[in-house]
Amino acid sequence: MLKDLGPKPFLFPMPVLLLATYDENKKVNVMNMAWGGIYGDEKVVLDLDPSHKSYRNIKLNKSFTLSVADIPHLKEADYFGIVSGNKDADKFERTGLRAAPSSFVDAPILLDFPISLECSVLEIVEEKNDVHIVGRILNTLADDRIFDETGKIDATKIQAFVYDTFQHNYYAIGEKVGKAFSDGRSLAEQNK
Repeated sequence: MLKDLGPKPFLFPMPVLLLATYDENKKVNVMNMAWGGIYGDEKVVLDLDPSHKSYRNIKLNKSFTLSVADIPHLKEADYFGIVSGNKDADKFERTGLRAAPSSFVDAPILLDFPISLECSVLEIVEEKNDVHIVGRILNTLADDRIFDETGKIDATKIQAFVYDTFQHNYYAIGEKVGKAFSDGRSLAEQNK
């Protein structure tokens, strides 16, 4: 039997993304971005509270990077969601992580994470309590360590984790359980 829960943001898995921006002094700011994802082939969408320092930085520079959080840096990724850049201007430096300027946008690349998307702002929609940002992916960087012997990215080597909106936990992902665009083929052929 299905239980009615009302309007809840209960999708799973929820990616854990790290949103990196520069402030007016080119100081790195990073936040744990739970409300964001892919929006077509070359776009991402973010949903932010307008009080976030990251939002002010995005408005200023019209760009940002998104990195996939990985298990070796879970503590740092969670920290970026706990501590506000509005209250601690040195929060990135306290982690000991490394950053470098993007070659494509006015935003930092987080060098310790497996994948980073370099994005320019296409659209900002301000609402009463939140802001929706659509970004165009101009480039994707991937660490050498996540490629397999054929030169393709191996999802298990990313060591990504996801956010549980139900009980506020993180879960590792990576076990292959099927083949996309293949495993359902027998059902498609049955119905011809």
